[in-house]
Amino acid sequence: MIIQKSTNPRISSFDPNNFAFGNTFIDHMVICEYENGKWGEVKVVPYGPLPFSPAMMGVNYGQACFEGMKAYKDKDGQVFLFRPEKNFARINKSAERLAMPAVTEEMFIGGLKALVDLDRAWIPEGEGMSLYIRPLIFATEEALKARIANKYLFAIVATPAKSYYTAPVSVKISDYYSRSANGGVGFAKAAGNYAASFYPTQLANEEGYEQIIWTDDSTHEYFEESGTMNVFVRINDTIYTPPTSEKILDGVTRDSFLQLAKRRGIEVKVEPIAVKTFIDAQRNGTLKEVWGVGTAVVTSVFQSVGYNGEKLELPRLSNEESFALTLQKDLVDIQTNQAEDPFGWRVLVEKNVMETV
Repeated sequence: MIIQKSTNPRISSFDPNNFAFGNTFIDHMVICEYENGKWGEVKVVPYGPLPFSPAMMGVNYGQACFEGMKAYKDKDGQVFLFRPEKNFARINKSAERLAMPAVTEEMFIGGLKALVDLDRAWIPEGEGMSLYIRPLIFATEEALKARIANKYLFAIVATPAKSYYTAPVSVKISDYYSRSANGGVGFAKAAGNYAASFYPTQLANEEGYEQIIWTDDSTHEYFEESGTMNVFVRINDTIYTPPTSEKILDGVTRDSFLQLAKRRGIEVKVEPIAVKTFIDAQRNGTLKEVWGVGTAVVTSVFQSVGYNGEKLELPRLSNEESFALTLQKDLVDIQTNQAEDPFGWRVLVEKNVMETV
């Protein structure tokens, strides 16, 4: 691995109390190029633009996928990744579905550790703070030909992060648009999945909703995901979430919530959630809470749900009453080294994992 340190670092001008998530980037990034059937040298280089052509195949034909993950800093300044092996496995699963080459563990895990170690000063400390990390793969071959590309770039960039949603949100159950379909790429973190969701979300925004609960493409009778999150429904004291499939992303936060709930002795049912079941539970008072989970947001609690032109209000629970917020705290405490990690999820990023070349 080659590490080229920036000669003009921007960390001295970074204000951890005043920054924009997703627009503020750390001093370095990881890049690795694929050509002639193999990946080249992994490099950590100063963050900045790269030269690409408008004829780049990733732009024209959509061969692009990514991951979302975070690094956390504890009160002693130690830095941790969270379950990076899950993201490593999933990016290769996405790449396979999009006919792109798999990345190696050295590229992914080694690149992550080297980057986070080098720019650990960019990780803000405090509640809700972290470093959001975006590994990605995309086709770079310059050719207007609808086929599998021969050149790719693997990269890792990162941005400081704070709490995503600070208040409960309103969501709308989709009865027309779908996020994915059988035989499609719903299980992959394909870039195009997100582009296709923007227009329906815009329509929902115009109706006063922040997000959408996506339903199945054939009948629109079953929940699938919510926005860019996996969805959870609590009826009485049982948590329900749809099973992962070729249409539903196997979320790392989702899996973590399920394991934490079981550890607390909360009944969990991984099974299809019918819209009718949800509506009936809201009408008869057994519906307690609904929320979404994902890396960026961690937990987004829903305050109301739109369906058939009606806005259905959901119960307002205290932090102690809410399963969503209780499990969120359990998760964040593990991520930030404030609690025991019985699962072995927390991965320490040691200092000086790589010498500068």
